[in-house]
Amino acid sequence: MAKTTVVVVDDSALVRSILTEIINRQPDMTCIGAAADPLVAREMIRNLNPDVITLDVEMPRMDGLDFLSRLMRLRPMPVVMVSTLTERGAEVTMKALELGAVDFVSKPKIGVADGIRLLADDITDKIRIAAKAHIRRAPAPAAPAAPGSPAVAPKPVTVASIGRMSTEKIIFIGASTGGTEATKEVLINLPADCPAVVITQHMPPGFTKSYATRLDGLCKIRVKEAQDGERILPGHGYIAPGGLHLSVERSGANYIARVQDGDPVNRHKPSVEVLFHSAAKVVGPNALGVMLTGMGADGAKAMKVMKDAGAYNLVQNEATCVVFGMPREAINAGAADEVLPLNQIAGKLIERLKATSGISTNRV
Repeated sequence: MAKTTVVVVDDSALVRSILTEIINRQPDMTCIGAAADPLVAREMIRNLNPDVITLDVEMPRMDGLDFLSRLMRLRPMPVVMVSTLTERGAEVTMKALELGAVDFVSKPKIGVADGIRLLADDITDKIRIAAKAHIRRAPAPAAPAAPGSPAVAPKPVTVASIGRMSTEKIIFIGASTGGTEATKEVLINLPADCPAVVITQHMPPGFTKSYATRLDGLCKIRVKEAQDGERILPGHGYIAPGGLHLSVERSGANYIARVQDGDPVNRHKPSVEVLFHSAAKVVGPNALGVMLTGMGADGAKAMKVMKDAGAYNLVQNEATCVVFGMPREAINAGAADEVLPLNQIAGKLIERLKATSGISTNRV
């Protein structure tokens, strides 16, 4: 079997050396080049044609995001970002995922060299996933308007209103690799009067707050990082904090968020399995489940439990997934009511809610 070939791009000679060593220790991959900046990397990519590149988020002398943007337009390929765990690093990482990076790893604050070594398994796992990802060419940026020409306002996105809506309904979303952009695609097409949306996206601590803030600025609904004990309200989206499990509980007439530490489930924390099990137990037939792109099987079994409890489940199809792992496992588990392209999921949620007039379904 041919090895996955990797080019490492990082301005630190020490990090380049450590990443090269980690990659070359794996039986299924090899580092074929290490570049100190994107200009050198561009020539390496052209000459060596690697399967995957790792790219430092912040580099001097040339903007890594500008390089990534050009790369995804001209020579789209799998990219894994290596991010610093800072507020600035989180914001840049979210932008990198928006530009087309498959995933990222974050350097702990204990020191770059030690941090990279501690993350060896995470880095190599994500390189393996990236090598199998479906990569699409990014669209070219819009041409600047000619001097003196009138400004044309962008066409507003029309999002259908649902109307009268029961507070009993909740939409549950699970996602992993490629899921930050897939979840955004769903949420920006939901109206302000939709039911609450509760989301578990596999993401480490330090990045979910920046992700929620980015979504909040783009969506009709309000989006925030979930807090333990808060009421789950219609017209709001709640993101599981990185490194903690998110579930829902009932408190009288209200749903509340439960954010807790605990052991990883299916190797993940937060875990989709935890969220979806609570959906089945607490929300039952008033839940709508959505499984988006991601590697592995997290949440598949619990999504079948949701369906058995009366929930209606939508699963993203293979053609539009970055990684068709979690959706495939959900389909194989018999958890899917419909399998749809990503751009049809929000519309189907609205259609389903309107079909039931937003009325809660309480079993006798």
